[in-house]
Amino acid sequence: MAKVLIATEKPFAPEAVQSIRETIENAGFELALLEKYTDKAQLLDAVKDVDAMIVRSDNVTAEVIEHAQNLKIVIRAGAGYDNLDLEACTAKGIVAMNTPGQNSNAVAELALGMMVSMARNNYAGISGSELKGKTLGIHAYGYVGKGVATIAKGFGMKIYAFDPFIDKSVMLNDGVEVVDSVEELYSKCQYISLHIPANEHTKQSINYKLLMSMPKGATLVNTARKEVIHEDDMLKVMTERQDFCYVSDIAPDNKEEIAAKFGGRYFFTPKKMGAQTSEANINAGIAGANQIVAFINEGDRTFQVNK
Repeated sequence: MAKVLIATEKPFAPEAVQSIRETIENAGFELALLEKYTDKAQLLDAVKDVDAMIVRSDNVTAEVIEHAQNLKIVIRAGAGYDNLDLEACTAKGIVAMNTPGQNSNAVAELALGMMVSMARNNYAGISGSELKGKTLGIHAYGYVGKGVATIAKGFGMKIYAFDPFIDKSVMLNDGVEVVDSVEELYSKCQYISLHIPANEHTKQSINYKLLMSMPKGATLVNTARKEVIHEDDMLKVMTERQDFCYVSDIAPDNKEEIAAKFGGRYFFTPKKMGAQTSEANINAGIAGANQIVAFINEGDRTFQVNK
């Protein structure tokens, strides 16, 4: 009997756990649960005899993988998977997957919500501006980017997108104007919604030159990863441009300095909140459980992210 572990420092909602349990046990597998653990040793002990595991933002490091002698598949319940050591997984023949699209609406709604909040000066009782008629650039047109475009059209925004990995026809069919470069996207748009992953090509790529090229009244919205922002450059831009705002659900390392200098021109959620809805919580967990069952029973590797 295959044993599946849910290892979540920040637990799934009870409804999600129940649905995962039903999916796993109906397949004839055993479910183990490790929630709100406070020490890595607890995780290392829990993985010793499991065949599969589902995590959220928990770090599945090379050490964890070394202790998981029977592990065949690990699922990151969510889109980003930089908390999984893919090289270590591949070295031991472990399949790593994410659950793309399950959190996308939650993240998209948060991105637009933060745009509205910043446009209205965080509801401080002073006059703000409207999103209608403003230009919005979507940097990476995956599940979340597509969701942002759909919602933003309801606000009457003019939408541009850049994504060299998505066929232009997909974006054009959604009523989005496609640009040919990152530079063009930033120079055209008052708002940028950022959805790129953090990797060797993107880390610190959102830099002074790009940000300074944005039109007057610029706001960068980051629901991706903090590592893609060149934080020293961001400080320089906000210092030189009194019209520039930065909102993010990933607080930067220099958040105290930004808060001290640029009151009213920033907003950071207290923790990463993009997927923090009951619907996304349930959807991602159930998707992970279904992917484990399909992999063990049928060898389905549809959402594998390592090679």
